[in-house]
Amino acid sequence: MIVTVTANPSMDRTVALPGPLTRGSVIRALSSRQEPGGKGVNVSRAVHLAGASTLAVVPARPGDPLLVALAATGLPVDAVTVSDEVRSNVTVTEPDGTTTKLNLLGAGIGPDELGVLTRTVLTHARTADWVAVCGSLPPGVPVDWYREVLTALRDVDCRTALDTSDRPLAEVAAGFPDSSPDLLKPNAHELAGLVGVNGDDLENAAAQGDPGPALAAAGELARLSGSCVLATLGSAGALLLTGSGSWYASPPSIVPLSTVGAGDSSLAGYLIAAARDAPPAECLRTAVAYGAAAAALPGTQPPTTAQLRLADVAVVELTPGAA
Repeated sequence: MIVTVTANPSMDRTVALPGPLTRGSVIRALSSRQEPGGKGVNVSRAVHLAGASTLAVVPARPGDPLLVALAATGLPVDAVTVSDEVRSNVTVTEPDGTTTKLNLLGAGIGPDELGVLTRTVLTHARTADWVAVCGSLPPGVPVDWYREVLTALRDVDCRTALDTSDRPLAEVAAGFPDSSPDLLKPNAHELAGLVGVNGDDLENAAAQGDPGPALAAAGELARLSGSCVLATLGSAGALLLTGSGSWYASPPSIVPLSTVGAGDSSLAGYLIAAARDAPPAECLRTAVAYGAAAAALPGTQPPTTAQLRLADVAVVELTPGAA
């Protein structure tokens, strides 16, 4: 089973515009859709659609719109009761795929509620194949909470993945190797920030056919953490580095409608394949296929297996043997 932890879930409203976003103007939107979200929730939704076993752990009070929406999808959820309503986020998409996000801070979590959330995660981890800890932290949660949880999970017989950013990511990195997950899933800018390089340079080089800078950055992160690294590089694809080698995958050509949740779907694809004990190259192929399929869909909806273009993902081995 793949358990996801989303400390700061959301209801995501996506508004599609007929043209470029112009500040200060009045624009009549083409469409609007609302879906349950948050990084871990997005991962679990994709895993659930694939027919694999998953559970989303979230903080939300009974009757919260998030829980109502998730119940409609059939996704298994364990909700830890909190006082505040789950936040709402707004995403604006332009015809060329440009995405603008307006994210609220989130519902506050008190110390007692956080204690229950921590114990809930550790309990479910005992029967999980993977525990994926994902997203930002809401008000009231210490910035080192992910570090605390990942350190505790090292004593549990499950594999762990981390997908976060900013200070929570920096705090986890400060605790390496005790807080190291089995898999780190940074994007180019998160990877660059951890090792002191420029994220745009990593993406641009990969887009021009040279994943070498991204491989060097991922290698440094793997050296610091001891973790496998799945680095997503935007429209240039993704790179995977494990103890047995490294691979780069370029995505199929798509018309992007919304990039929101594409990285979450990439992580879901990786975990789905890894849970089947697929080889690393196939895990990467599945991750990139899921990310591309998600970016070609409006809103934050996860792709179905029928929407994947696995055969159109090109995977190359960069370094055989131990990376």
